[in-house]
Amino acid sequence: MSRLHFFLYKRSIFLFFYVVLFALSGEISANKGLEIAELSDKNNEGYIDSSSSMVMQLINKKGDIVERKLSFKRLEVPEDGDKSIAIFESPRDVKGVAILSYAHKVDSDDQWLYLPALKRVKRIASKNKSGPFLGSEFSFEDFSFQEVEKYEYKFIGEEACLNLTCYLIERRPLDPYSGYTKQLVWIDKDNYLVQKIHHYDRKSFHLKTQTFEEYKLYEGFFWQPHKVMMMNHQNGKSSVLKFQDVKLNNGFTDKDFSQNSLRRSR
Repeated sequence: MSRLHFFLYKRSIFLFFYVVLFALSGEISANKGLEIAELSDKNNEGYIDSSSSMVMQLINKKGDIVERKLSFKRLEVPEDGDKSIAIFESPRDVKGVAILSYAHKVDSDDQWLYLPALKRVKRIASKNKSGPFLGSEFSFEDFSFQEVEKYEYKFIGEEACLNLTCYLIERRPLDPYSGYTKQLVWIDKDNYLVQKIHHYDRKSFHLKTQTFEEYKLYEGFFWQPHKVMMMNHQNGKSSVLKFQDVKLNNGFTDKDFSQNSLRRSR
């Protein structure tokens, strides 16, 4: 074998092993990212149902605040995604407006909006779920549960975040109608609680940062953040959700999460 042939042979062997190692590292990264996401998701399992009151603050670029009050209920559906209903209680211009969400593990979520002024329930099309939720920086998509199966994952590494050491994973929505191309998620290494999410828009620009604060543990297993903030970096506005009076095991059933329950929300 000539030197040239020997060199080409060695290079082909090197390239072969490089490709194999690269593929394996990508698979390991994806598996670890998924594993972390699944462990984080376990913090939201076994609650059966929950209720809470919420304060939503809309903050403009000048720092002016508009405050709204809501009630919020959710129902665990172990074989599928969970159900939830949020009902505005004040101020008067949004009182009675309600959103009903059926999350699904794989399929697109079902969502309905009740508008009391029109006395009708409106189904929210999948392609419209990236739009803002009643003037807030949260989208309809943000108001639905982030089921693990709806994303593909990549493990990025570990780094400090909010005075904690966090896993950093990347997740990419599988839903073609998602308003995001990807999300970077920081998860506390100690208890797998989500601390921060960077949302990237359809042009892959950093659109929003979502933070989760003031976690409290209920009944020894269920973690609830009592403050969730969404900062929009492109328009300078932000929205804050503050949770109060959280209760588990209220005895809710599917009937409490029907389209008829939306109409009764007044």
